[in-house]
Amino acid sequence: MTHRILLSGKKKRHGMEPAEDAGEMEKKERYHLLDGLRGITLISMILYHGMFDLVELYGVSVGWFWKTPGYVWQQSICWMFILLSGFCWRLGSAPLKRGLIISACGMVITAVTYCFMPSERILFGILTFTGAAMVSLVPFSGLLERLPAWAGFLGSGALFFLTRDVNSGYLGFEKILLGRVPEGLYRGICMTALGFPEPGFFSGDYFSYIPWIFLYLCGYFLYGILMEREAVRSFLGRRVGLPGWIGRHSLPVYMLHQPVLMLILECIF
Repeated sequence: MTHRILLSGKKKRHGMEPAEDAGEMEKKERYHLLDGLRGITLISMILYHGMFDLVELYGVSVGWFWKTPGYVWQQSICWMFILLSGFCWRLGSAPLKRGLIISACGMVITAVTYCFMPSERILFGILTFTGAAMVSLVPFSGLLERLPAWAGFLGSGALFFLTRDVNSGYLGFEKILLGRVPEGLYRGICMTALGFPEPGFFSGDYFSYIPWIFLYLCGYFLYGILMEREAVRSFLGRRVGLPGWIGRHSLPVYMLHQPVLMLILECIF
């Protein structure tokens, strides 16, 4: 798969996008450092997209960008956004409402790219995934809260490791292949959304429910491990200036950053 406007699962054009806003934190106690981490990650994503546009659209030669350094850069953005989103699930109010809003934003991006950039259309992108992940945890929140956090974290991490390459037809993580997935699963749009893309499927930014829900759950259970500690809560309450402001407004910043980048580059070139 390729991608350009948002993050990407794992193919050549690794792009990026934040999940949802840094979260509507509890009014009595806001953990500003989480906003800062999201803001820093968003800044990294904007820089990445700017580099992508320079290389792909304007022909600037950057040899390392399509190699391991560029891939690691892209993946660090994807992982951080999804982990933070899962971590913040229990901090905000009305996760169902927030999830539906984020899913709607994902639908807007799908519609816009289909109309104006069909060769780079976005189907099942990062916002669609994040919204679906937030909504799908709502009916199971009671059960998840009763699970030991450390067991949930380890189990989710193991499942993410096992299914990381499921989009490509394999079980395993990156180049560690543990076996093939039956080809019969790779049929239809519903299975594509789940993580088994049908033949000929293309999306400029593809984040299927599997494997990324397991990384999201790692963030969810990490909350239970860390937030029991007063020292951790106190540390997360520190203000971080501009990155924190960006993190608090990550959804609108994300929605607007690519058009702004394109306008700036068009003026320069």
